[in-house]
Order: sequence, then C-alpha cells, then structure tokens
Amino acid sequence: MASDFTVIRDSSPPAAIPKGMVVAMGNFDGVHLGHRAVIEAAKRMATTHRKPAFAVTFEPHPRRYFSPNTPQFRLTDETAKLRLLAATGLSGAVVMTFDKRRAETAAQDFIHHDLIERLGISGIAVGYDFHFGKGRVGSPSLLVAEAPRLGIEVDVQAHVDIAERPVSSSAIRMALAEGQIGEATAMLGGPWFITGEVIHGEKRGRDLGFPTANIRLDKNCGLKLGIYAVRVGLGDQRLDGVASFGRRPTFDNGAPLLEVFLFDFKGDLYGKRLDVAFVAFLREELKFEAIEALIRQMDDDSSLARARLAAAPEAFPKLGPLADI
Repeated sequence: MASDFTVIRDSSPPAAIPKGMVVAMGNFDGVHLGHRAVIEAAKRMATTHRKPAFAVTFEPHPRRYFSPNTPQFRLTDETAKLRLLAATGLSGAVVMTFDKRRAETAAQDFIHHDLIERLGISGIAVGYDFHFGKGRVGSPSLLVAEAPRLGIEVDVQAHVDIAERPVSSSAIRMALAEGQIGEATAMLGGPWFITGEVIHGEKRGRDLGFPTANIRLDKNCGLKLGIYAVRVGLGDQRLDGVASFGRRPTFDNGAPLLEVFLFDFKGDLYGKRLDVAFVAFLREELKFEAIEALIRQMDDDSSLARARLAAAPEAFPKLGPLADI
C-alpha cells in the first residue's frame, strides 16, 4: 500500500484523524464499479473542499455479525479491500469495527458521534441503497435531510448498470459461482483475485510435469470448481499460468484446493504469498481413468490458457502493495 494511504481504526487517537475529510461510506466488498462511483464522487467533493478523501468501511462485514452461522462468500477480505481502496487514489480508509455496540447504535447517533464529532467530516458520498444504524434506519435520504443542519455536503450515487443489470456484490458472487469470469470482471472493473500463501501439497503435479503452487482458499469461497487461466502477482512480477480449483476427482476427491501451474517459471514458492487473478474459465473439473489422458488434457488446458491470457495482456487488478497492510 502506498505510504501516503492512512488506515484509521477505532483505536486511533484523535490526532491521527484529519478533520474535515470527505468520506465515501459503504461495505465495499469487491470494490466494484458501483463502489468506485461512490469513491469518485467523494474524491470530486474533496477536491472542491480542498480536503482529503477517505473511505469509511466496516469489519467484519455486518452480515457476519447478524448471521454468524450462515456461510458468507466474501469477494475481498479486509486486506484485499484495503489494497483495492488504496489504488483508487483515496487518502486513506476508516475501518470501523462492526460489533454489538455498533450494531445497536441509532442512525442519528452514528451520524453525530462517529461521522461529525469523531471524524469531523465535511462531506459524504454513499450509494443509493446503503443503510446503517440500528434497524438499518439510516439511509441516504436521512443524510440528505440532516445535511443542512450539520453543515455537510451529501452525494447519493445511483446504481451502475452493465447490460441493463445493476452492478452489485451479490451479482458478482453469483457470476463467480457460475464460472462467468468475464461478467464478474466487467462488474468489478478488473479481474477478481485472491491472495494466499503457497503450501505443501501431495507433489503429484511435479510428478506429472506440472509442478503447482497450492493455496487453500477460504472455506466459504463460492468460486465454481474448474480450470482457469490466471495471472499471478509475485511482488512486482506478473506471471501467467493455468489453475485448478477443485477436489482432484482423479486422485482423492478431497477438500477444494487451488493449484496454480506457472508457465516458464522455476523457483521455490513455498511460504510465499501470491496474488492470483482469474482471467478466464476454461472448463469444469473432470475425472480421468488414465494418467496419460490427464496429462494430455493439462497440455491442452495450458495452451488454451496461454491464448486467453495473450488476448488480455493488461488483465490484473490495480492494488496497493501487500507488504504495507
């Protein structure tokens, strides 16, 4: 993350908070095109006010608090979200802890205590459907109604549509669950990605001539099982490859695992953290009766992945660096 991107938390001292900031407020799961419209509105307002522009977001995601036993497929964990926000040109982010106290805070109290008294905002941008406060009473219309008395500017952004379909985090989750990578990429404004540490596996890929970097994804990841063309970030390096996200039905039919084969790469990746961007869905996972048939299919998958990646040379999310989070 750029060194001039500041992360403010509930524990941050008042002196660390730049008063008069303009904020873009939302959960920002995925930081998709709808979120980016809100962020751009806040940045424009901040330029007019000659104040810094920050995002205000909540961790953990409120859904986790209200439905702790329901699996939640998050598009971006906290770190990924902050890296995406850092790359939008914002000055920083205010990460508010979403717990029992915050869930039970009345909308009016949240506006006065959190936004006005603590942050000292001069303006706020929100999406048309963003709600906050106990019982989700807080709304864009409440902010607009309160604005004159509070002396702040409010900008409410309408929904963003692609092919007459509103962009939303839930629509992106559905697209990923169906393997519709192009659709998800269009709504996100760039490829969906995960970040994970390379772990030791069964080393079958090495024996087959396709050594893989194995990454265990979140247990609630809703990505469709199958084979993907991927572009991988290793520090400042960008590496192309083909990946399997699946249960390995030819061998053990175990828990889902992401296995990434990097083209033209030699090196030890164990313990390294990789950014893996999903550029294209190639096929569903298959069970092979013979290893030779599997190897032939892996060769075909690699050729197809190279072609799809060559057709999308710039496909990679714009991110703040992992090391500074």
